[in-house]
Amino acid sequence: MKFDFVVFGATGMQGRIVTRDLLENGYSVLLCGRGKSRIEHFLRKYKKTGFEYLDLKDINRATEIIKKSGASVVANCAEGDWDLNSLKACLKAGVSSVDLGSEIPMTKEQLKLDKEHKNKNIIHITGCGSVPGVGNVMLRYAAEKFDKIHEIEVGFAWDSNIKKFVVPFSIPSIVEEFTDPAPLIINKKMVNVKPLDSIVTAYHKSIGREKCFHVRHPETYTFYHYYKNKGLKNVKFYAGFPDHSFNVIKNLIDLGLASEEDIDYKGMKIAPVDFVTEVLRDLKFPDGYKEYENLWVEIFNGNKVIKMECLVPTLAGWEDAGCNIDTGMPASIIAQMIKTGVINKPGCYAPEAIVPPEPFFRELRKRKMHVLENGKIIN
Repeated sequence: MKFDFVVFGATGMQGRIVTRDLLENGYSVLLCGRGKSRIEHFLRKYKKTGFEYLDLKDINRATEIIKKSGASVVANCAEGDWDLNSLKACLKAGVSSVDLGSEIPMTKEQLKLDKEHKNKNIIHITGCGSVPGVGNVMLRYAAEKFDKIHEIEVGFAWDSNIKKFVVPFSIPSIVEEFTDPAPLIINKKMVNVKPLDSIVTAYHKSIGREKCFHVRHPETYTFYHYYKNKGLKNVKFYAGFPDHSFNVIKNLIDLGLASEEDIDYKGMKIAPVDFVTEVLRDLKFPDGYKEYENLWVEIFNGNKVIKMECLVPTLAGWEDAGCNIDTGMPASIIAQMIKTGVINKPGCYAPEAIVPPEPFFRELRKRKMHVLENGKIIN
């Protein structure tokens, strides 16, 4: 069977969201990953599916799967550490691809492959989720209204109706956001700050007041990369977590349960963070649990300020995904835009350089995500 799309990391949360969105839009999908049991229901429910076991350590195997699938676009939803391996496999196979984003060093390596993509007449877009992703496209929309841009602030904030801990997104990624130095652009230079030394309280529409702090994110690099010619001097990224989530994550870190250093348990080597990730992987949401999120970008030049927001609810029928729909669904949308030719310029990009805002925002609206400009819904 030939497929429209291949999804790497299809057995994880985001991979399942991307896959379902593609399937519900009528496409066929080859699901690839290491935990087939987590997606058996997709394979039973949807006829236009298939599965291949894949560990992205094996680039040659990934390349073979892509070629055999017949797909023209790959959506990589594996952990960001594997984005470059996925990209190399797609280059070898000669197909376009999207991913959910990597940290700055890997993002730089991806963007360096722009010429190779142009030579093969294919497209890669890195950072196609929420932030990075939706935020980048909102920036592109607003930046067109500025001759000069002095500062950009970007981030997310979320909360839930039931104040109980659930896994917000990838546990290793969360731990890294809480602990790894956060790069900011200050006066055109990159500086690092400690995330938990930068805590402030801020207000966001639909969320209220909440703890926010700087975390490492590729936007501080890509925003400056694409907009420094407009005079951009400062870029700051903020993450906002409600207390019932923030406190549990910080306790895990303080207790050493988020360490990446292997410990010896009865002759077996295991990293605490890997153990915690597996324990929490199947943690269920409480009955009636709903999340809401605000993705935001604020652009400054003197007295001129534009604040873009994307308000994200929990969708009926998608309750087990919470607000993670705003990561998986945008990746699906952008992959479809490549497939249908809405995005057709070969090369390697971040979303702010290539994704057209208006059709992207229309697709978000179909999925109940509202985009606001200075408080007014524009989609």
